[in-house]
Amino acid sequence: MTTTPVRTKPGARLVDLFEYGLDAPICLTWELTYACNLSCSHCLSSSGRRDPRELTTAEAKAVIDELEAMQVFYVNIGGGEPTVRPDFFELLDYATAHHVGVKFSTNGVRITPDVARRLAADDYVDVQISLDGATADVNDAVRGAGSYDTALRAMGHLADAGMKNFKLSVVCTRHNIPQMDDFKALADRYGAQLRLTRLRPSGRGADVWDELHPLPEQQRQLYDWLLAHGDQVLTGDSFFHLSAYGQPLPGLNLCGAGRVVCLIDPVGDVYACPFAIHDEFLAGNVRAPGGFPDIWRDSALFRRLREPQQGGACASCTFYDTCKGGCMAAKFFTGLPLDGPDPECVQGHGEQLLATRGPVPKPFGDHSHRSRPGPGPVDVLLTTRRPPVGDCREDPLAGMGPV
Repeated sequence: MTTTPVRTKPGARLVDLFEYGLDAPICLTWELTYACNLSCSHCLSSSGRRDPRELTTAEAKAVIDELEAMQVFYVNIGGGEPTVRPDFFELLDYATAHHVGVKFSTNGVRITPDVARRLAADDYVDVQISLDGATADVNDAVRGAGSYDTALRAMGHLADAGMKNFKLSVVCTRHNIPQMDDFKALADRYGAQLRLTRLRPSGRGADVWDELHPLPEQQRQLYDWLLAHGDQVLTGDSFFHLSAYGQPLPGLNLCGAGRVVCLIDPVGDVYACPFAIHDEFLAGNVRAPGGFPDIWRDSALFRRLREPQQGGACASCTFYDTCKGGCMAAKFFTGLPLDGPDPECVQGHGEQLLATRGPVPKPFGDHSHRSRPGPGPVDVLLTTRRPPVGDCREDPLAGMGPV
């Protein structure tokens, strides 16, 4: 993948150049479907029911062709639960055959022994098993009854198939912060690598953020743990706001929205960040002329995000160069100004603003199982009976045979 900056700044550090954007995203998240068998309380995309407008197989392959031409090294596929799309493995094989690696996140519901062997045989595929508690009681309270056993069963199948360094992906909450050592031990048991991500107030996460996001003392606990284990744990730059404690954490430590990362959603809309699904951060749709390449290189939103940032209210802070003001999505969905401090600013500045904030923006597109606002997305039914196949194919499992 090319990493040539769209613009350069003489004498700048590499991380500074990244702020000006690259010719292609380093990390492209692609949600293939909103369909999901679970209803996790913190789901960033409010997934549950399939949107019948989602990209067709042919349209998805066309996007992959564009990514290959842009030399995008890999895509991070999510959802929803991506494996319930009938064409999931067809698209996975198409991507890897066209030099686009695939990293996909799954709750493990369709990772059978046969599927695990198939995945382990492909060097261009990586798997992330989502688990948000090192014990069933902590995990299932967030992800749903039985989801802990499903995830461990999937990890067992991957380990038995000989897949090395697949990921155990954890969203950090106040209930699982005390379990970091247990998560690491669990990952080691299955030959996996631990990946920690930050809880954002996105999607259904906006409804539970106040009760689930780590407490201030837990932020420090997590920071110290990451410093001690940073060479063994992936974070995807989720916690750069914690660098304001003093020592930067490993990684880029910047908000990459529209610069080095973005999101393609199931209907082809492109957002600056996977955690910012709102019209405020909508850059275009891949179905438009020019497709994804034109959006990435020329959208007005992305060009604006790549302009030099002044830091706003955070510019005078001693730690601004390390935390960069924190997460754009976390600020937006908690009603804080984008040029102000992160709501979880470790210096306490965000907490002060939260006490006086006004109306809070609502995430767009609720696809939850509990939400049925008339015609639109349809339920996902995981069943052992093979459903009929029709032209509408609204059930994402329609016609899906053994994989």
